[in-house]
Amino acid sequence: MNVSLATSAGRAEWPNEDFVGAVPGAVVLLDGAGIPGAESLCLHGVAWYTHRLGGALLGHLSRGDGRDLAAILATAIGEIAAEHCDTCDIADPSSPQATVAMVRVHEDRLEWLLLADSFLVLDRADAGLQVVTDEREVTARRECSAPLAGVVLGTPEYDRVRASCVTALRARRNQPGGYWIAKDDPRAAWEAVTGSRALVGLDGVALLSNGASRIVSPYGRTDWPGVLDLLRASGPAGVIARVRQVEAQGTAGVDAQFPDDATVVHCTHLPC
Repeated sequence: MNVSLATSAGRAEWPNEDFVGAVPGAVVLLDGAGIPGAESLCLHGVAWYTHRLGGALLGHLSRGDGRDLAAILATAIGEIAAEHCDTCDIADPSSPQATVAMVRVHEDRLEWLLLADSFLVLDRADAGLQVVTDEREVTARRECSAPLAGVVLGTPEYDRVRASCVTALRARRNQPGGYWIAKDDPRAAWEAVTGSRALVGLDGVALLSNGASRIVSPYGRTDWPGVLDLLRASGPAGVIARVRQVEAQGTAGVDAQFPDDATVVHCTHLPC
């Protein structure tokens, strides 16, 4: 399996909170998240969390013991939680957390796991592309943000309503009926979106963090077949360059004002 990857920090003055890495037959992509100003909760920070969790996942995947991807993730979440539970308030909703995307070649199949809003794109020669994501965080965010409709941006009323929306969203994190993300509770791993398919007829697979997938939505500058075309032509770095180009032009709406870390992985020449 050939693996090409690229990652880019959203802001030059801030560490890249994404993580990406590969071992033979497996790839891991994490998109870190945390609340600005929450340093008092965790002295390590989001980038530390994603790198420690990503490294632990790669270590377990490299053993090739055939354990379920969810079991591997649960173990890794528990290990990292144990590393800093004595010094940090890891149970606070604002402490470091991360989305998780993993793919693994196991025997004659490709297996995947997605937790929160990263994207998996399967390039299927026999049936066209297939896009897989975990939609629960997006759904929860949309529902919790509904009270903001019609409230004027920049007003005290907007700030008050937005604060209540954020509180409501945090209350749904790692809760039944809400959404799930890697944080302090290993049980979240068992709520991940998982699947597999035969390697035969699979030309490649791509993983994109939320910051990279913006090129499709909300920026609308291409579609998912266009992402695969761009990957074939200029690789993961080419996809990220297009994202940054849109943001630099300032023509993609409010999201372009807040560039996010962006990471893309493209796997080709899958064994079969």
